Amino acid sequence: MGLTMIEKILANHSSKDVVIPGEIIDIGIDIRAARDFGGPNVVKNLINNNLEIDDISKTFFTLDCYPTTSDPKYATSQQYCRVYAREKGIKVYDVNSGIGTHLVIDKGLVTPGCTFISTDSHANILGSIGAFGQGMGDKDIAAAWASGKSWFKVPKSVKLTFKGKRPKNIYAKDIVLNLLNKFGANTLLGYAVELYGDEDEKLSLDERITISSMATEMGAIIVLIPPSDEVMKYCETRSGKKLTKIEADKNAIYDQELEIDISKFKPMVSRPGHPDDSVNIDDVFQTKIDSGFVGSCTNGRIEDMREVAKILKGRKIAPGVVLKIVPSTDEVWNKCLEEGIINIFKSAGALVGNAGCAGCAAGQIGQNGPGEVTISTGNRNFVGKQGKGEVYLGSPAEVAASTVAGYITTPDRIPEKPVEFKTTGKTKKAEIPKKDKTILEKSTVTEGKVWLINKDDIDTDMIFHNRYLTITDIAEMGQYTFDNLEGWEDFAQKAEHGDIVITGKNFGAGSSRQQAVDCFKSLGVQIILAESFGAIYERNAINAAFPILTYNNIDELKLKQRDKVKVDIENGIIENLENGKKAEINKFFDVQMEIYKRDGLLS
Repeated sequence: MGLTMIEKILANHSSKDVVIPGEIIDIGIDIRAARDFGGPNVVKNLINNNLEIDDISKTFFTLDCYPTTSDPKYATSQQYCRVYAREKGIKVYDVNSGIGTHLVIDKGLVTPGCTFISTDSHANILGSIGAFGQGMGDKDIAAAWASGKSWFKVPKSVKLTFKGKRPKNIYAKDIVLNLLNKFGANTLLGYAVELYGDEDEKLSLDERITISSMATEMGAIIVLIPPSDEVMKYCETRSGKKLTKIEADKNAIYDQELEIDISKFKPMVSRPGHPDDSVNIDDVFQTKIDSGFVGSCTNGRIEDMREVAKILKGRKIAPGVVLKIVPSTDEVWNKCLEEGIINIFKSAGALVGNAGCAGCAAGQIGQNGPGEVTISTGNRNFVGKQGKGEVYLGSPAEVAASTVAGYITTPDRIPEKPVEFKTTGKTKKAEIPKKDKTILEKSTVTEGKVWLINKDDIDTDMIFHNRYLTITDIAEMGQYTFDNLEGWEDFAQKAEHGDIVITGKNFGAGSSRQQAVDCFKSLGVQIILAESFGAIYERNAINAAFPILTYNNIDELKLKQRDKVKVDIENGIIENLENGKKAEINKFFDVQMEIYKRDGLLS
């Protein structure tokens, strides 16, 4: 039986020659990293459980979320990681280095066919070089640092082939936004996607990084792009090793094989709120903007910087508009300096920041305020993710052109004079009440009143916003649950001890933050039932011994808001105690039950 790329990589890092979708295996992790976001909790988990590090040479800190260190809490987190690193001899890529997922490629630490994990939900960016990368929560990372391994469910694979010729005005960001337009946020949920085709083979490494970085936004485990000769040469040069190209077997079995005509792709932007709400840029043409942002792990590479410089050279940013630029790594920053690109940026009136994650991580320049309209090269524009304003997603070329024009446009439609600027919006400050809750004792059969939240794609910023990420005490987390979910901002005040949440598809999409699980434990919520969960969120809940279950159809229960139900997690049964109606749900799988019974992955 032939293996897909993901199956081959996972099999090569397990004790098995062949792995099949749905199978749970232990895999060896070649490189394990933690960031300033999540890093302190990784350390706490290791210390509190008396765990030592398996292999220092494979273990790293990447302090990339907040390279300006202007926030005292982030500075505290970074220093906490540094001190632990000094004691253990761990290599730190500090605040002057750049984005960790880029560094492991550029430093030759991860090469095609390798496995990599980080507290970064975009660790699957490593699919750009044909490697396996996954974002994981702090318990997962701590366990891998201690054992060198991690359990993983082998995903199903989709083979996606581009047909036709790529139009000249289509950038890598346009490619991935066209894919998001077709597949949305959950059609590919839990799949490993492989890209093929003549145009795919021509993609540069920087373009591949842009495409693979948004696998998370499509709900996919990873987007794997078979390495080209150019990519292999790059990885060999950076690693100093002779490498073997990783390829799927010719008789590999895919769950789906799809073809898409790339010649029909259009320049795209995502409208505020959802990356998958991507439309032809003509649909939002001339939308007035207040600011632009170029950077993030999706579009902070040197090719992106050169494209922006080509458009800005000899031009000025529109009056009243702010353009913020953050290169992905210090190497890219220095290349910009050497090539005169920094001078072009500054002459045009742009603000250039330290290399790092920037706006989409709430870590430095790139956030916006209420009423502010931003066009960004980031990968996420969830409500509140990059600030309190509205965020459109586009390519670096579109962002540069738009900030010169003063409105959303393409490079070939920059007006002779920018449009007039008008301010909008008022700042509101919400009061956040505090409420003490105790954590309910576990049982395989539980009863509680339901909250029916009929929404799909509830992301982690809606569950537990990134402005609270410096909170590491579970007791403090509950009060902030859902305060960024429209219509449910007062959930924490209304929730009762022992409640059960029932929701839709792709619950927990987005970030790898553990707080999005722990806030429910803090609040006293017993169980979350959903049609499906984001891949990282599912792992975090299981590893925290927090019961989550999936269902296919529970309409027969005739549930109403605040009905009392009984849930049997071992046998997969839910009963509406108000009318006696029962339905089957998907019961705990073995690993989940094992971790649940021992009260967590690290217990």
